[in-house]
Amino acid sequence: MQRIMPCLWFNGRAEEAAEFYTSIFKDSKVGKIARYGDAGPGAPGTVMTVIFEVEGQEFMGLNGGPQFQFSPAISFMIHCKTQKRLDYYWDRLLEGGAAQQCGWLTDRFGVSWQIVPSILPKLLKDKDPDRSRAVMAAMLKMVKLDAKALKKAYKVAGGDPADDGGSKGAKGSKDSKAGKG
Repeated sequence: MQRIMPCLWFNGRAEEAAEFYTSIFKDSKVGKIARYGDAGPGAPGTVMTVIFEVEGQEFMGLNGGPQFQFSPAISFMIHCKTQKRLDYYWDRLLEGGAAQQCGWLTDRFGVSWQIVPSILPKLLKDKDPDRSRAVMAAMLKMVKLDAKALKKAYKVAGGDPADDGGSKGAKGSKDSKAGKG
């Protein structure tokens, strides 16, 4: 058991969420499920908690009721080396959810995600403020992020970022398989 485990509070949908997330990410699995007994507060036999693992990170889903909702104040960020991976995670996590601005989305359970090209931090932290401003301005106009367009904004502003494959889906690369990014 890992020392720190995020616990996600659901309203009766913890098992559904665990199955959804583990279907998207490689090397993921649903683990132990605990059910409410006669003492409640949930109906006897219904799922109380579900432990699930996503790419080596353990989570607990808790069916705690309608008292609390997720907010974008906490989000999960996925760095993607290729636009193909970015598109994959965006499309899968968006199923039944809502797109936000700047690479953010809220999934069908209300959990916030940031799906970003792995080159973005380098572009935003460039020593030339004109370059970083150009990238920021381009990003602020986007819903789903486009690595090629971000690199173009950087280049037009005077830079030429080292290509880390941000918009290419090279065959055989370690992130070209489902769930890698």
